[in-house]
Amino acid sequence: MTVEHDPNPTQGSMSFGDHLEELRRRLLWAIALPIPLAILAFSYAAQIRDFLCEPAIAALKAHDLPAQLQVLSPIEALSTDMYLSLIAAIVASSPWIFWQVWKFIEPGLYSHEKRFVRFLIPLSTLLTFAGFSLLYFILMPIMLDVLVSFGSVDPDIITTSAPTSATSEHVNSAPNAFTIPMLAQTPDNVVVGQMWLTPDHKLVIAAPHDASGIELFTVPLMHATRLAQQFRLADYLDFTLTFILGTCVAFQAPLVVLLLGWIGILDVQSLGKFRRYAIFLSLVLSAIITPTGDPFSLFIMFVPLYLLYEFGIILLRIAPPQAVAGGEVSKRFTRLFRGDR
Repeated sequence: MTVEHDPNPTQGSMSFGDHLEELRRRLLWAIALPIPLAILAFSYAAQIRDFLCEPAIAALKAHDLPAQLQVLSPIEALSTDMYLSLIAAIVASSPWIFWQVWKFIEPGLYSHEKRFVRFLIPLSTLLTFAGFSLLYFILMPIMLDVLVSFGSVDPDIITTSAPTSATSEHVNSAPNAFTIPMLAQTPDNVVVGQMWLTPDHKLVIAAPHDASGIELFTVPLMHATRLAQQFRLADYLDFTLTFILGTCVAFQAPLVVLLLGWIGILDVQSLGKFRRYAIFLSLVLSAIITPTGDPFSLFIMFVPLYLLYEFGIILLRIAPPQAVAGGEVSKRFTRLFRGDR
């Protein structure tokens, strides 16, 4: 079904020089917001860093490993915070940037073409948030737990029993043998040199601080393993941000299905016949996005990717090109929720 093009009085009314001037103005407006937002975000860079590192910290704690990320250069922490501040500013100001892009191209679009853009942008935003939520709250904890377990081995556990008289006599005669107490909370009166073990496998040591204070140092205890699982901050954040980008891009699959249907390359019937290829492509994308290779993480990513393909087919049924151009999509959604045909 063809869509009739309504006249657009603004199209073609600007000269080439006017277009360049408008482009320059929109670019200046687009970068006007991210710069102050980056400066503001730098004040909260530690919170942003902690938020992104929380899955790794939880995975390390679950395997009784030091819950810390390494910084291997004097400026790595500062450069990382600046990088995160810039990324956070771009993400936060993306609606403003897209708005400037939209205001630049809007005068050259017909009314029905504007309806297509207004339908795609909110849908893309929702899919991006859905992809990030699935990754951060479900997939990342599972994936990092699997990755950390690769470097961990079963610890050597000594089963204690009632000592014999010979054993007791040998222990009592050992000149340097002493016992560190196990405490669930910090004692009321801490003295310098005091130490104790915590239930979460940490050694706490009281050391002098300045002239009259006492500072508590915490030493995480770890199993005797051949591989020390310690993540570098910059490498972990690069890995995480790349993983987030890949997941959010993959979650735009319904938009690809819609666009292919709108331009006439595919229709609902042909998309239904291509399900076997969609399953294969979803498996390939899941294997690329999830680097661990374990079947569980692969399955968790595969299911939403394939469901997004089916969601794209449903959207194409509800929002065919003629319905979007005619502004009838909201009416179709209303009839669908009411159960009307």
